[in-house]
Amino acid sequence: MTKMIFIAAAEPYSGKSLITIGLINMLLGKAKKIGYFKPIINGDNNGKREVHIDTVLTYFSLPVVYDDAYAFTRQQVLQGIESNSQGEIINTIISKYKKLEEQYDFTVMEGSDFVGEGTAFEFEYNILIAKNLGAPVVIVVSGDNKTTAQVINFALNVWHNFETREVQVLSLVVNKVNPGQERDVRELLRTQLPKDIILAVIPLDRNLLSPTMKEINEQLNGKLLFGEQQLTNQVDHFIVGAMQLPHFLSYIKENVLIVTPGDRGDIIIGALQANLSASYPKVAGIVLTAGTLPEEPMMRLIEGSPVVIPIIAVETGTFETTTTIGNIQSRITPDNSKKIELAITVFDKYMDTKALDEKIVTYRSDSITPHMFLYQLAKWAKSEKKHIVLPEGNDDRILRAAARLIAQDIVKLTILGDSSEIAAAIKRLGITLDINKINIVNPASSEYYDDFVHTLYELRKNKNVTLEMARDLMTDVSYFGTMMVYKSYADGMVSGAVHTTQHTIRPALQFIKTKPGVSIVSSVFFMCLPERVSVFGDCAVNPNPTAEQLAEIAISSAESSRRFGIEPRVAMLSYSSGTSGEGADVEKVRQATEIVKSKRPDLKIEGPIQYDAAVDPVVGSQKLPNSQVAGKASVLIFPDLNTGNNTYKAVQRETGALAIGPMLQGLNKPINDLSRGCTVDDIFNTVIITAIQCQDK
Repeated sequence: MTKMIFIAAAEPYSGKSLITIGLINMLLGKAKKIGYFKPIINGDNNGKREVHIDTVLTYFSLPVVYDDAYAFTRQQVLQGIESNSQGEIINTIISKYKKLEEQYDFTVMEGSDFVGEGTAFEFEYNILIAKNLGAPVVIVVSGDNKTTAQVINFALNVWHNFETREVQVLSLVVNKVNPGQERDVRELLRTQLPKDIILAVIPLDRNLLSPTMKEINEQLNGKLLFGEQQLTNQVDHFIVGAMQLPHFLSYIKENVLIVTPGDRGDIIIGALQANLSASYPKVAGIVLTAGTLPEEPMMRLIEGSPVVIPIIAVETGTFETTTTIGNIQSRITPDNSKKIELAITVFDKYMDTKALDEKIVTYRSDSITPHMFLYQLAKWAKSEKKHIVLPEGNDDRILRAAARLIAQDIVKLTILGDSSEIAAAIKRLGITLDINKINIVNPASSEYYDDFVHTLYELRKNKNVTLEMARDLMTDVSYFGTMMVYKSYADGMVSGAVHTTQHTIRPALQFIKTKPGVSIVSSVFFMCLPERVSVFGDCAVNPNPTAEQLAEIAISSAESSRRFGIEPRVAMLSYSSGTSGEGADVEKVRQATEIVKSKRPDLKIEGPIQYDAAVDPVVGSQKLPNSQVAGKASVLIFPDLNTGNNTYKAVQRETGALAIGPMLQGLNKPINDLSRGCTVDDIFNTVIITAIQCQDK
C-alpha cells in the first residue's frame, strides 16, 4: 500500500504519457489532492514550459506550481555526471519530492523520456530514484515495430532490472502493440511474470500517434495561410501531389495531408473539392513547398471556399518537407483535449484499474470533489449501458458530445435527423464519430412513425387530439424522441440545445407522466464547486411552489443527491435563519420544512436558513450552533424559481463552477432538458446523468 507511484520507461516514445494521464484521472476520482512530479525533463525549451508537465497540470487543474513539478533538466544532470555530482542530484530530487509529497494525498512521479543526447544514464537514474524514494513502479514498454519475441524479451529484461535492484513493480504495460499480436504478447508474458504484477497490453491506436496540423505547422516552421480553426485536424497519411489530378484523386485516404508545390493550383482545388465531396474521404490539410504560393486569383478562390482546410506554406523543398513530416512524433498537448480524452478512454479500457486501486492507498474524504463526482458518474454509466435518444441531430454541439460519448463507450445513442446531413456535418466538423456506431432516425420516414402516431392518438384523443394532429405532432423531434422512450425503444432522452424547456418537457408531461406518489415534476442542478459538489433545486421548472410542493421538491432532491453519491444534508433556503424572520415567504419555507420532517424523519434538514449559514461553517455555527446541516449543507432548496435560477447562474459565473443539469425529477422515465446556451460538456454530462437515472428500476 503506497501514496506514490513511479511510471518508468526504458526507451523513447513508449507512450507512458498515456499511462500518466489515465492514472491521474483515476486517482482524482478517489482523492482530493493529487501531486505530479517529473524529476528530469528534456530541457528548458527556450523558456517554454515542458509540454507534458504543462498538459498534466493544465488539463487536470492540479495545484502544483510548475517549478515544483521537476528537479533538473537533462542538460543539468549531464553536467552533474561529468562533475561527479550524482549523489547531490539524487539527494536534491528526493528533497524536492518530499516537500511536494507533504502537500498531497497521492503523488504520481514520471520518469525521463529517453529523447535527446546522452540517454545512457536515464535507465539507471530511474531505478535509483524509485529505489531511494521507495516508490513502486509501473513499467511501460513499446511494442511498436517489434516482433512478438522482441516485445517479450525486452519487457522481461526491463522488469528483471528493476526486480534485481529490489524495486517493487506493480504493473507492466506493453503499449503500442501491433495488430494481431495482443493475445500472444499477453499470454506469453502472463506465464513468465509473477501473478501479483498487473499486466496490461494496449494495442497501437493511430488516433494517438497521428500528429495534428498544428504540430506539423510548428515542426515545419510553416506559415499558415488558411484554416486556423481546423488546425486540430488529425493527419494519418501524407501524399505528394506531383501527378495529374485524376490520378492524384485516387490516392486520397481518410485524414490525408497533401504535400505539393504552391503553383499546383489544380491539386489544391482538387483537394478542396474532394474534402467537400461526400464521395471522398476527409482531407486533413495541404502543405505548399519550395516557398511558392498560389497566384492571387487562386487565393481569392480558396478564400471563398465554404470549408477551408489548413493550408501551410514552407520554404523547404518537397523531399525535405516529407522527410520531416515522416519523422514527427506526435505528443499530447494541453490544447488537444480530444487526445487527452482518448488517452483516458484507452487507459480505462485496457488497464485493470480495480486491481491497481487495491495496491495503492489514497486519501478518502467525506466530501466529494468535482473530479471525483464526474469520474464516478462515468463509471456508473458504463456499468450498465443505456440507450439515450438525442432529438437535435442538426446541432453541432450534439454531434461533438455524441462523438465523446461513443469514443468512451458510455451509452448507446439514437440521434434524430437526416443521415446524409448528419454525415456531412461530422465531416465538416472534423470529429471522429462512426455513424455505424449510432442509430440515426428521421422521424418522418421512420418505420416507427405510423405506430407512434396511433399510440399518441390513443393516449391523447380524450384531450381533443385528432389523428391528423397526431401525425403532425409526431414529425416534431421532441414528440418522436419522447415516444421512443415511452415505447421503450430508448431508455431516456436529452434535448433542449435548440428547443425551449416547455417544448422539451411538454410531451413527457402529456404521456410519460409522473411516478406513483409524485405530484410535481421538479429539477436539480449538480453544482461542481472547487472543493465540493452541491445539489441546487428547483432552479428550472416551478415558478412559485406551495409549501407542500416545496417539501416534495426537497424530498426528491435529497433522493437524487443520495442516488448520485452525495450525502443529503438539506437546507431550506430563505431570507432568515431559524426563528428570527417573519412574513409569508419565510413561513412557507418553515411549513415545508415541517412537512419534510414528518414525512421523512430520516433526512437531515434545516429551515428556514440563509445561504451563507447553510454553506459557511463559521456563519452556520454562529446562527444555528446545534444544527446538523448549517455550514455543511449539500442540498440547497430555493423558495421559488426566480431565486433559484438567478442564484445558480450567479454562482456558476462568479466561481467558474460547472453546473450539470437541470436533471428532471419525478417522471416515470428520464427526460432531461438542456439550456439553449449549453456547451458540449453540458450535453456530455447531462447524457451521463440521464443514463444513470435509466438504471433505476
